[in-house]
Amino acid sequence: MESYGDMRSTYRRYISKKVLFIIICTVLAFLAIGLALSVGQYGIGFFESYQILFDHILGVVPEGREAITKDRIIWEMRVPRAIAAVAVGATLGVCGAAMQSALKNPLADPYTTGISSGASLGAAIALIMGVSIIPFLANEAALVVNAFIFSLIPATIITLVAKYKNVTPTSMILTGIAVMYVFSATTALLMFTADSEALAEVYIWTVGTLGKATWDNVGFLIAAAIVSLLALLVVAKRLNILVLSDTCAISMGVNAKRLRTFTLGVVALGTSVVVGFTGTIGFVGLVAPHMVRMFIGSDNRYLIPASATFGALLLIVADSISKIAGPTGLPVGVITAIIGGPLFIILLMRQRKSIWS
Repeated sequence: MESYGDMRSTYRRYISKKVLFIIICTVLAFLAIGLALSVGQYGIGFFESYQILFDHILGVVPEGREAITKDRIIWEMRVPRAIAAVAVGATLGVCGAAMQSALKNPLADPYTTGISSGASLGAAIALIMGVSIIPFLANEAALVVNAFIFSLIPATIITLVAKYKNVTPTSMILTGIAVMYVFSATTALLMFTADSEALAEVYIWTVGTLGKATWDNVGFLIAAAIVSLLALLVVAKRLNILVLSDTCAISMGVNAKRLRTFTLGVVALGTSVVVGFTGTIGFVGLVAPHMVRMFIGSDNRYLIPASATFGALLLIVADSISKIAGPTGLPVGVITAIIGGPLFIILLMRQRKSIWS
């Protein structure tokens, strides 16, 4: 029979592997930032990009026209975009992990459950019709608020559907997909009435891009990532109980309905901020938690932060690819869809329940 000391040692190794995975993803994400800073239409060396960044932070003034140009490209264009990729990837990864636990389905994420589409419709109403749900708001504030309010609609519908008895997790996901199509069709209908300028803006939002990231708006994305991560870490232990069953959660003193509503509210908030500034970047919330779960399991105390780091890494790499794909690059949402689409099909065909326990 295994002694208490052996059990304790085994448990420590078990936890150490999870922590090590998070550390490795964090280090890889930091290295990927150098990749994001170096690739683009104007090529800059990997180590040179780090040197330019550190020199700018330390106040070293570049000398020569080429050095000034590189400094401007790195600091004013690529650094905000890289930070946005980290923040957005972390937010979507965290939200995807939380939704999968709250809905007890590994196929749930802000994209497949319609939350992203709802946020996109709210943004489209602000861009095309100039209508703000809350009066007196304008520009980016109106866009983000509209996105948040409309992202609550799919979250509310899914919560109501989940209250019915004998509703399977697959039914909840299919409900989200149905809502996604309705919202996407409404957005497309609005696009037919838009002028060319508004149409171009909405199109960018429908495919998702990090090209609009600047020092003026990247702070909102960082705030969304931090708030989403901290808020969901607070309820991570209770989400572990919720994965079992609502009955089990209630027997252990956890209000399943309130916890699920809180989780979906946090997800809606984080997703709406992301969509408001970057558009709909799909499948990151699906890919990141699922891949992480295969390595460290489903304990949300470690799954949520690991999904944040892996989501950040995934989106940085995807954005780096998007910048060099084709003569002028591609929106990052196209790259994540190319990665996530096939994986979504694989998940439907071969769900491994062992990684979900």
